[in-house]
Amino acid sequence: MLKIAILVRKETADRCTGKGCLRSFFSKTESFSRYRNIEIELIGFFHSGGDLDYKLAKMKEAGVQVIHVSTCMRAKHEGYEKLVKKIGKNFDVIGYTHGSRDGKTRATESVTGKCRVL
Repeated sequence: MLKIAILVRKETADRCTGKGCLRSFFSKTESFSRYRNIEIELIGFFHSGGDLDYKLAKMKEAGVQVIHVSTCMRAKHEGYEKLVKKIGKNFDVIGYTHGSRDGKTRATESVTGKCRVL
């Protein structure tokens, strides 16, 4: 079973229900369509605020292999590329959750290292 976490933008989480990300995860559509024939488990749904290093360490301890960085992070997070590279040191990274693969303002396809933004 593939263990997955979703990282959302703190400021968006203050007003967002997570409906789009969770709908895509549970229906295996949009960025999660790659798992149609794979058993997946959602281990964490967390935001970028607070002690992110601690949260990432907890996700690693829990066996998370892939972190989907939410669509809102890609569109609005100031340090998106730096964040994705950081996460990519320990996880595979998918750079969106729902909506267009190309995103609202960024169309990052890949980053160096282990990180794959698909």
